[in-house]
Amino acid sequence: MVLNINGTAQNVNAAPDSDLLTVLREELDLTGTKYGCGEAACGACMVLIEGVATPSCITRINSLEGKKIETIEGLAKNDKLHQVQEAFMKTDPFQCSYCASGMIISTVALLSKVPKPTDSQIVEMMNINICRCGTYAGIITAVKLAASFKSNGDD
Repeated sequence: MVLNINGTAQNVNAAPDSDLLTVLREELDLTGTKYGCGEAACGACMVLIEGVATPSCITRINSLEGKKIETIEGLAKNDKLHQVQEAFMKTDPFQCSYCASGMIISTVALLSKVPKPTDSQIVEMMNINICRCGTYAGIITAVKLAASFKSNGDD
């Protein structure tokens, strides 16, 4: 099976009913996407599938052929961080950072639909991403900064 991951066609030798998270981490060595709960309840394993934040732990690869999959590793382009990654780096909202890749992926998806989200829209996005350290206030600040970059035309 061939999957389009981070703009590159990847030959995958896993069983068709394998979950995307396992394929990313164990076969393709893309370890930025984290295993959290295994049941799509924590957001640690979020990836973008056709631009939509999707839990990779429950997504079977047999449903992905021909679809654009983007992981945290694929956000940076030409050695330049994505504006959301840059905003999170500047605000440094995390303690342990285990949730970081999922939060960043979810933020990218949110800002692609809602360029200037309200606090309640940001909180709604975060409801699918658990931060065990409880740094939600800092995460809201990072999302707002990323939105300001986007509205200023920064990439």
